[in-house]
Amino acid sequence: MPLPQPFIDSNVVLYLLSAEVVKADKAEAIISAGGFVSVQVLNEVTAVCRRKLGMPWQEIEILLSAVKTSCDVQSLTLESHQLAVELAKKYAFSFYDAHICASAMLSGAQILLSEDMQHGMVIEGLTIQNPFRS
Repeated sequence: MPLPQPFIDSNVVLYLLSAEVVKADKAEAIISAGGFVSVQVLNEVTAVCRRKLGMPWQEIEILLSAVKTSCDVQSLTLESHQLAVELAKKYAFSFYDAHICASAMLSGAQILLSEDMQHGMVIEGLTIQNPFRS
């Protein structure tokens, strides 16, 4: 029986561009194995690549294409927005972190891979795991 697919946060995707070879290789293995991302993840990756890294659009499109080929992309919907509001209120998350969690939950993922959230925290059946934790 195959393992359930994880939901992958933008920080994991961005490690594909890291000079830290071990983390870049880990991110590549995670993404190539497949899973879920949301349009929010793609938007955050695009914003960081343009604003912070100054990448040209063509390189960003190549990166996004690779992610979209390997992962199932979840849309942002009114349902995900409403769930994010509830999660932000209940767990005192930032709205954007809550929306990542909401998208992960609605995708059916049981694991959310993120370096930015609390490793091991369980949110209504969704477990946050830091894939780079030693």
